[in-house]
Amino acid sequence: MLFVRLICVGKLGERFWADACAEYRKRLGAYCKLEVAELPEQRLPQSPSEGELAAALEREAAAIEAQLLPGAKVIALCVEGKTLSSEAFSAYLSQLTVSGVSRLCVLIGGSCGLAPRIKQRADLRLSMSPMTFPHHLARVMALEQLYRALNIAAGGKYHK
Repeated sequence: MLFVRLICVGKLGERFWADACAEYRKRLGAYCKLEVAELPEQRLPQSPSEGELAAALEREAAAIEAQLLPGAKVIALCVEGKTLSSEAFSAYLSQLTVSGVSRLCVLIGGSCGLAPRIKQRADLRLSMSPMTFPHHLARVMALEQLYRALNIAAGGKYHK
């Protein structure tokens, strides 16, 4: 069974985000073992300098790297990444498992995104849209798309 670690910078704020995530975590239990690692978002001044922003992203990058599973494939969610249909994402995950991959890390940055070195280290840089979403919503969307992709791969009826 696929082991997925969702590594997220920032905590879920409102209860409705947590409820939505809990629903997809429950559904994913039929298809994979899921673990969520929440990392603290670095505090920045109201208008941070480029240096302050880069330093904060580097501190977050170190925390992310500490959570990466040995031998895992890494998917970084970022706006400049590749866009895939749900079917193509399902095919990608299926190909990973067929080729012997049993561990997957999915990365969601905080409000300032991910450090460039984290994006470069990823096996897949994935964009959900050219639009920008709050990282709380991105977490729900990532869990839903994981569920949808694994359900498609299993021949389920969730995807219409």
